[in-house]
Amino acid sequence: MTVDTNTLATPGGISDPGLIKLVNKLQDVFTTVGVNNPIDLPQIVVVGSQSSGKSSVLENIVGRDFLPRGSGIVTRRPLVLQLINRPATADSNGVDEKLAGSTDKAANTDEWGEFLHIPGQKFYDFNKIREEINRETEAKVGRNAGISPAPINLRIYSPNVLNLTLVDLPGLTRVPVGDQPRDIERQIRDMILKFIQKSNAIILAVSPANVDLANSDGLKLAREVDPEGQRTIGVLTKVDLMDEGTDVVDILAGRIIPLRLGYVPVVNRGQRDIDNKKPINAALDAEKAFFDNHKAYRNKSSYCGTPYLARKLNLILMMHIKQTLPEIKSRISNSLQKYTQELESLGPSMLGNSANIVLNIITEFTNEWRTVLDGNNTELSSTELSGGARISFVFHELYSNGVKAVDPFDQVKDVDIRTILYNSSGSSPALFVGTTAFELIVKQQIKRLEEPSLKCASLVYDELVRILTQLLGKQLYRRYPGLKEKIHAVVISFFKKAMEPTNKLVKDLVAMESCYVNTGHPDFLNGHRAMAIVNEKHNPSRPVQVDPKTGKPLANTPRAASPTLVASGDGDSGNSGFFGSFFAAKNKKKAAAMEPPPPTLKASGTLSERENIEVEVIKLLISSYFNIVKRTMIDMVPKAIMLNLVSFTKDEMQKELLENMYRQSELDDLLKESDYTIRRRKECQQMVESLGRASEIVSQVQ
Repeated sequence: MTVDTNTLATPGGISDPGLIKLVNKLQDVFTTVGVNNPIDLPQIVVVGSQSSGKSSVLENIVGRDFLPRGSGIVTRRPLVLQLINRPATADSNGVDEKLAGSTDKAANTDEWGEFLHIPGQKFYDFNKIREEINRETEAKVGRNAGISPAPINLRIYSPNVLNLTLVDLPGLTRVPVGDQPRDIERQIRDMILKFIQKSNAIILAVSPANVDLANSDGLKLAREVDPEGQRTIGVLTKVDLMDEGTDVVDILAGRIIPLRLGYVPVVNRGQRDIDNKKPINAALDAEKAFFDNHKAYRNKSSYCGTPYLARKLNLILMMHIKQTLPEIKSRISNSLQKYTQELESLGPSMLGNSANIVLNIITEFTNEWRTVLDGNNTELSSTELSGGARISFVFHELYSNGVKAVDPFDQVKDVDIRTILYNSSGSSPALFVGTTAFELIVKQQIKRLEEPSLKCASLVYDELVRILTQLLGKQLYRRYPGLKEKIHAVVISFFKKAMEPTNKLVKDLVAMESCYVNTGHPDFLNGHRAMAIVNEKHNPSRPVQVDPKTGKPLANTPRAASPTLVASGDGDSGNSGFFGSFFAAKNKKKAAAMEPPPPTLKASGTLSERENIEVEVIKLLISSYFNIVKRTMIDMVPKAIMLNLVSFTKDEMQKELLENMYRQSELDDLLKESDYTIRRRKECQQMVESLGRASEIVSQVQ
């Protein structure tokens, strides 16, 4: 769909040239400060292939020759061209002085250019503008064919221009020529995309009319970022060079590749005209005559040519600025707030007395350390455990479950207990369950609790290091890397020093439990009770028979015989028990020979009934006492770790840091800022300065 000039009728307030001047000021602000522009400003970006006639279109709009020309890539840096309409002034004295030595025949006092990198200097000679563009380009990218994204800002004042802001970019090329970089096509493409992909950029796609529009490099690139053609305006050059009988009427009507902003055909000077220095005024007259007299365009001649293109661009840009101004104000405000906060977090470059700064940082760090461990941190997370809560998790989940999972009988089997029982009874068979065997096994199992207890201390140490790392991750410590490293080294050394008495106390707790077995503990299942439980299990008492008439128990109820009173006969029972297997394979003759016992005598027979009972009693006693020890360790080990490690660091942290860091000779080195902080502060200061000025500029427009 094309745009009729009637749709470009100026609504109230939009035609104010101050809007375009406002955007020009914003561009100057960010370019002068030398920072990446965080605000997407409305601007017209000119794209096209190398031979499409971009330079001629721009010169026709300005009405003067001022752009570099030649073979290959001439535009090697973006040129931000700000056209400012300025009424002509009456001739005054001193005109000859301004134009003295000018090589530009068209030079006059009403038209001049100014470069942002040379503030205050006016170029009345437009040939010198061309020379300055070349000089500034070579200063940045050298004499070879390299390109740079750093823009050159040129402002042209003239009574013959409309207020416009155009960005001229390098022409698209496909094959590197001469000493051009091998990836020159990709470099130019990336640079153009960086400009036109911004939503506030209006794309001026220049295409030669004597080439199939489907092959237009400028339109192809524009369609990548603006597939609907909502912010692309087409310019058709070389209309006068089309074959006889052909025209661009179908393109103008939007029947080929439709663009919402439409197309404008123009006629530029040819190479011969440029070589012969044909004035642009004459070229514009020839352009007007061409469209007025061409049979295909004479009815639409008012919509063709460079003057119409300039008016159309002026109105489109002003309407676009008017639409985007509220968003620009909002972005400037948000960006200013963001960079101001970052600048405050970076702090001023000079803070004052070094000793006071280090003292304050140490005090703040130790206060934060206590706060995090106590759970009084104001930045409490609602998604994960942190600080002291993680240490509590280590104590009451990891360590508690780890200790409870230790099973004394996963290493000591029934046959092992039987062997220990025989060994502990010495040369005389035991009449009762041996205390020695019980204590021996219990002490062995208690020692197994040392490993998870030390592991618990190690896990708490890891959590303290984790908290340290989190605290040192704050902006303040990134600012002073030397101070951060020193605090980290001192605190880690402090932790390691505290771990020695912590581990010793934990080991001592285990040693205390294994040193003395307190069978008088009120929760301990004593031997008599254990024996009764086992007997009940093996010989459950029969229910007492009751006389159904009287309800009294019947007399002479048979009682279960005690297993210890059952006499063993001479039958197979002789082959069970500890030595059963030793004699099982031997006949009486060999038994009578009394052969000596083998060098290694191990139990191999099945447990006898008596042995079964004794083993079960021992196991009951071991389980009872071991559970008491487990509960004691689950209670005492966290207390030991808290005493010698966690609470100790809370109480002694500040003293340790002061002793190792508060030394006058080292203070300045500790407060040496990182290169990143210095660079970032400078960037933020520049950004805050530029955004502050930008905010003042946009606040003038209501």
